[in-house]
Amino acid sequence: MPRATKIVATLGPASSDPVVLEHLLRAGVDVVRLNFSHGSARDHIERAQLVRSTAERIGKPVALMADLQGPKIRVGKFTDGKAVLKAGDPFVLDGARSEPGDAAAVGLDYKELPRDVKPGDTLLLNDGLIVLTVEAVLGERVSTRVKIGGVLSDNKGINKQGGGLTAPALTAKDMEDIKTAMAFEADFVAVSFPKSATDMEMARQLANVAGESKRHKPAMIAKIERSEAIPQLEHILRASDGIMVARGDLAIEVGNAAVPALQKRMIRMARETDKVVITATQMMESMIVNPVPTRAEVSDVANAVLDGTDAVMLSAETAAGKYPVETVEHMALIALEAERAEEVQLEADFTNKRFGRIDQSIAMGALFTAHHLGCKAIIALTESGSTALWMSRHLIHVPIFGLTAKAGSQRRMALYRNVQPILMPSHADRDHALAEAERLLVQRGALKPGDTYAITCGEPMGYPGGTNMLKVCRVG
Repeated sequence: MPRATKIVATLGPASSDPVVLEHLLRAGVDVVRLNFSHGSARDHIERAQLVRSTAERIGKPVALMADLQGPKIRVGKFTDGKAVLKAGDPFVLDGARSEPGDAAAVGLDYKELPRDVKPGDTLLLNDGLIVLTVEAVLGERVSTRVKIGGVLSDNKGINKQGGGLTAPALTAKDMEDIKTAMAFEADFVAVSFPKSATDMEMARQLANVAGESKRHKPAMIAKIERSEAIPQLEHILRASDGIMVARGDLAIEVGNAAVPALQKRMIRMARETDKVVITATQMMESMIVNPVPTRAEVSDVANAVLDGTDAVMLSAETAAGKYPVETVEHMALIALEAERAEEVQLEADFTNKRFGRIDQSIAMGALFTAHHLGCKAIIALTESGSTALWMSRHLIHVPIFGLTAKAGSQRRMALYRNVQPILMPSHADRDHALAEAERLLVQRGALKPGDTYAITCGEPMGYPGGTNMLKVCRVG
């Protein structure tokens, strides 16, 4: 069995060299993330071109994800680049301050903070390592008392425990970055800090307008990192093509202990609503500086795989780490081992389920048939990739091959769990299409004489959403 769980890797200084990038893709990267919090529009366009050309040269479908920065909820700069805050000392966050900060006070990039907080609120800075208690708010000044001190450096992030910051999900920079992402036809756009379905709908509309000249519509990924997003999760899911379990900021707002159960719930909800899900943040953090992961990190990745995540994501590990290729290799091995331990329970998956669409019913029928007949492969001839997506929502130890004539659909399927996307010429004749599909899989070594496989397609050929046929075949 090929690896089912996909790997998303962030491009950065450690991985932008063409040789390193090629090694990353060969090691198992399926989706390359471009982090729009860093770099210029030109940087992102050039890196996107490098990824596409490298992927084409080695013959591997690789998707591009543009990850928007979102609102900058940060402190300003310090005189010496940092200051030491001591527990018990007063500290002022001053929205009107323009001079560099010190151990007594610092300015704010996020000018709305004084309107968002009140006495008694808890603020967490630098990923929760520094904790401040709000004592008073006067004009633009937020007076706090240091509860947990430490070193605070320039532009570190601010979170409010329990949520409640009013910063909009889409900033003016994000709107420009969406245009940049559409210039290189990003396959996925990840939206930071959405609080509602409206945030995702607005982002989708902006992306569709920006991509209209190329007839390109990206898939939209909601990064769940605000506590306000949790009660709105179902609505956000329905307005998105997938979600990212962004455990960093989410953990700061809801507390570390709440995150594992939320992760499981989000993965389950995404799969039940036919959406994709990425698990992210600190998955292999120690490998930024170490050549092997910790045992806790191995368990973390394996548990995400066993929960059913479509993909596991690497951030600084591949963007700035010392061992980017080794990190991907370790992650791929962990995923493979975890997948071997999975139990297939298709009957339980289908209990009390109703399918109102013909194409969805055909997809489910293909899974059930392939599982019970012991097929070596499931082939979905698909225009949009939807049939392959529906199949991938259910655990089965039979590889799913998504065959499409559209390069955009092929790249998008690169994120779907247990789906191997293949580009195949379009055929108007059904029999020719079925014969070509079998030939391609035999050529790839996925099928050999005597093997049985299930294949789905639509008649007439070439219409999105038209899958209406399931056939079981044996390779002659």
